[in-house]
This record gives sequence, C-alpha cells and structure tokens, in this order.
Amino acid sequence: MFFTVEPSNGVAIYSQIVRQIKFAIAEQTLRPGQLLPSVRQLATQLAVNPNTVARAYLELQSDGITETLRGRGVVVCKGALDRCRKQRKSIIAARVESVLTEALHGGLTADEIRSIVEQQLGSLEGSVAKISSPPD
Repeated sequence: MFFTVEPSNGVAIYSQIVRQIKFAIAEQTLRPGQLLPSVRQLATQLAVNPNTVARAYLELQSDGITETLRGRGVVVCKGALDRCRKQRKSIIAARVESVLTEALHGGLTADEIRSIVEQQLGSLEGSVAKISSPPD
C-alpha cells in the first residue's frame, strides 16, 4: 500500500492521509481487521511529523472507520467499507462541485466544461496509479 502527500495542493496533510485511507478501504486495499502502519512508520514513509499522522488516525477513529486495539495497533473497523464507499463519493462530489462552480464563475459554458472534462478523462485514463500501487 502506497500513500503520498502533496504539501502544496491546499489540502491539509492530515486530511490527505484520512482521504487516502478511506479510499484504500473503499477499493478494498485495506480490509476490516487489517492493521494500519504505525504512526511512526507512516510518518517516516511520508516524511511528515508523527503528530500529523496521529491527528489523521484520531479523525478516522472518531469517524468510526478505525479502532485502536491495545497491544496491536490501529485496525480497520467492521462496516468501514460501506461508510468509506459513501464518503468517497461525497468527497469527490464536493471537489467536483467546487471546480464546476469556479468554471461557471469564470464564464465557461456547460458544453465547454464537458469538453474539458472529457479531454482530461481521456488523457488520464489508465495513467493514474491507485493507492494500492506505487507510482511509476
């Protein structure tokens, strides 16, 4: 499993971690009962402060996605798959809505936006690595 963060994309790093873990659960790369990397391991992998990873794990726990098992670590909860699939759709829908709003405010027509989306989808199809696979 391979997570990445982009410090300059305007989304808080802990939120990027939360989103990627939810997406990994939604695509079943992470499954109920499976251990997440330790805070220290993930912080080292991502080259971020361990407190950032701890904050992400705390949010996942408060969302009912993970739980901490004493002596074992943080594991994915039963029932997390359905919650993560629903949340994945709402996360993406909110981001798409933001982009569409910006495009409409910028004076683009619906047809121009559709054309851009189709062009971008065509250029990205098959070239974007999933969370389950490291980038090339």
